[in-house]
This record gives sequence, structure tokens and C-alpha cells, in this order.
Amino acid sequence: MATRLGDGVYLRALLEGLLVTFLWSTSYVLMKIGLRTLPPLTLAAYRYVIASAVLMMVALSRDRGLLVKDKESLPKLLVLGISGYSVAQGLQCVALFYLPAVTVTFLLNFTPVMVLLLGVVFLREFPLPLQLAGMALVLLGAYLFFLAPVSGAELTGIMVTLLSGLGWAVYMTLSRQFLRGERFRTLNLTALTMFFGSVVLLFSALIVDRPVQMSLSEWAIILWLSLVNTALAFVLWNHALETVRAFELSVLQNTMLIQIGVLAWSFLGEELTSMKLIAMVMVFIGVLIVQTVKKPQ
Repeated sequence: MATRLGDGVYLRALLEGLLVTFLWSTSYVLMKIGLRTLPPLTLAAYRYVIASAVLMMVALSRDRGLLVKDKESLPKLLVLGISGYSVAQGLQCVALFYLPAVTVTFLLNFTPVMVLLLGVVFLREFPLPLQLAGMALVLLGAYLFFLAPVSGAELTGIMVTLLSGLGWAVYMTLSRQFLRGERFRTLNLTALTMFFGSVVLLFSALIVDRPVQMSLSEWAIILWLSLVNTALAFVLWNHALETVRAFELSVLQNTMLIQIGVLAWSFLGEELTSMKLIAMVMVFIGVLIVQTVKKPQ
């Protein structure tokens, strides 16, 4: 079987993506803790406003000029910011307010299907049959991970999560399109889109949520989420997107089902049954198939 792991550049990009999935997995635990006292949109808005401010300062110091020299790209960058941050990340935080972390992760495992379809249409990137089989195994594992019937009270959280997944699929596809054409530096693209998305999130939080006074521990959670799990993580993620195809990296993101399952069991007391452990193995194998298969030279 031909493998892409022998390519050093590809392997480094893959490891970057895997590191980011771990950081984002810890975000679920930290957000669930923060949501005990903070409104969801406020938590998301503060996280991304701080992170985007840091990234904008770094990007401007490196570029010493305009981050966008092609003004015609601004509408697309705005769409990227809204889809990737206002919709995907903001609604994900709202979903965690309604649902357990494991449930949200299960629902987001359908995102690679959306990414795959968008990638075929807009990027002309087609998966091989064996990669499709790997994706099917991932989705089957995700299904087995959560077999309990859904109650009517959870319907809001489910719809919000699926909208979050759709926003992330759009972001992944459009980001890959920008980066593949080398029109933007990774840092500039991340900083600009996060800035646009965080502004929309902040206005949404001011309209929807109640004013809150935060403790030192709540600020510590937000700062860690902002600087490490957001600013650093998104730069690494977009850097990996320069090498790894959008739907492949999205399927790698499905390993978060395993990571969050363990973290939620360890720190949040969410149940981790034998069926869920079997499903974790299926997800891992499916991801491995997608990541290691490539077209013959």
C-alpha cells in the first residue's frame, strides 16, 4: 500500500494537526467548567477576541504593512471568519451548554462528510475508495460511541451542533482553497478571519447574554483557551492545511472523539463504556486508513 507517511513534510503537518486536536480536546473540558458560571456566547467571544488581538499584533509586526493587499478578497475572508469562528466555534460553545461533551463530539464526527462533499465541488479533491471506506468506519464508530436515544430536550443542542459542524466544513474548504493558491500567509489568514469572526461573536454576546463579573479562575480559563488552544492552535492547524487535504485533516480531527471521551471521563465524570471503547478503536483505524493511503505515482 502506498503511504504518505514517508513524506517528511506531510508527516510534520500531520503531527501538527494531531497536536491541535489534543489542545482542542482539552478545550471541551475547560469550556464545560467555564460554562458552569459563564454564558456560552460570552465565553466564546472573550476567547476569540483576545486570541485574534494577539494574532493581529504578531501578524502586523511581521508584515509591517497591510495584511490584505487584495481588497477583493475581503468578502471571502469575512465569510471565512463568520463560518469558522462565529458559527462553528460560537455555536459549539452553545451546544456544550446543552449537551455533554461526548455527545457534541459524536455529532461533529459527521463534519468530514460535509468537508468531503464541499472539497469535491470547490477543490476538485477526490478521495480514493479505500479512503471512503475509512471514513465509513469512522462514522460507524462514532455512531456506536453514542447509542442512547435522543430526548426532545436535547433537540436544540443537536441542531446547534450540526450547524456548528456545517460552519466548520465551510471554513475548512475555503481555507484550503486560499492556502493552496498561496494567496495569503498562514498567520495573516488566521488573524484576519479570527478577527472578523470574533467581532460578530462579541456583538452577539452583548445582545444575547447577561453581563457577568468573572473570577480569577474564569479569567485563567479564558486566557489559556485564547492564547494556547486558539491563537497557537489555529496557526498550526492552518499551517497543516497547506500540506494535508481538507477532508483528510478533518477526519484526523475525529480522533478528538477518543481524546474527549477519555478527558470527559477523567475530569467531568461522563460515562465511558466498553462499547464506547470499541468505537474509539474503530475511529482510530478509520482515521489511519484515510491518512496513509494515496494515489499511486
